[in-house]
Amino acid sequence: MKKATCIIALDLDGTLLDSQKNLSSANAEALARAAECGAEIVPTTGRFFGAMPQPVRDLPFIRYAITVNGAQVYDRVADSALVRDEIPLDTALSIMRMLDGYDVIYDCYQDNWGRMTKSMQDRAADYAPDVHYLKMIRELRKPYPDLKEHLAAEGRDVQKIMLFARDLDVRAAIASELKARFPGIVASSSTFNNLEINSSGAHKGAALTRFAAAIGLSAAECVAFGDGLNDLSMIETAGVGVAMANACPEVLAAADFTTRSNDEDGVAVFLEDFINNGMRPVRA
Repeated sequence: MKKATCIIALDLDGTLLDSQKNLSSANAEALARAAECGAEIVPTTGRFFGAMPQPVRDLPFIRYAITVNGAQVYDRVADSALVRDEIPLDTALSIMRMLDGYDVIYDCYQDNWGRMTKSMQDRAADYAPDVHYLKMIRELRKPYPDLKEHLAAEGRDVQKIMLFARDLDVRAAIASELKARFPGIVASSSTFNNLEINSSGAHKGAALTRFAAAIGLSAAECVAFGDGLNDLSMIETAGVGVAMANACPEVLAAADFTTRSNDEDGVAVFLEDFINNGMRPVRA
């Protein structure tokens, strides 16, 4: 197999996908052109692989995906994890017991699927009013009478815990308590009222670095696109970090470049110039 010339790592929600969670023809065509020029195109998302939109999974040049915020790098050809970094079960259960003291709903990812207490899933509309997140909670979470009891009986680690809060002060209090009590985990967010909890080594920047090394490249040979706080580590890590115009302030400040918004084909706009300039990721 010919060695890739660079890696193009792309967050999905708010970045590659528009606000209706669609992959535009302009973005798809730009990615295809970059792949033809030797780039390894790598979706980089908080979702598990099966939760990625079908049009993204159907792109014929995509072999690898950084998923669950970096808890896994999935090789679709080998159907295996190239990189794995999960939350130990005891820690996950302790975090969930802590969350039970707050007005939130939460779920977890395990074995590339979502799992959730059914009573929380039934109340999802009160906590996740966005139609797209609500759809994922209802369709991509297997319900259990009690998630903690199920996990304890299974005895296996989890990839991620995600919560939704109705009150942003509650979310802030949870983030503070997590930081104080659980030094082995990291919390980020992908939308205004959620928290995504991963192992401290499971973030997009670390996964990108490890993946690049696995295919014989370095982080300096990566271009990363993102908009949310869970993209910040890879924006900082990549040789070229590209923020969408709709990105949060922290990502905009850290990026080397800013492109148009996700509703204006910002990925395609940047890649057109990038390809024409010789596919050479160099820090600005």
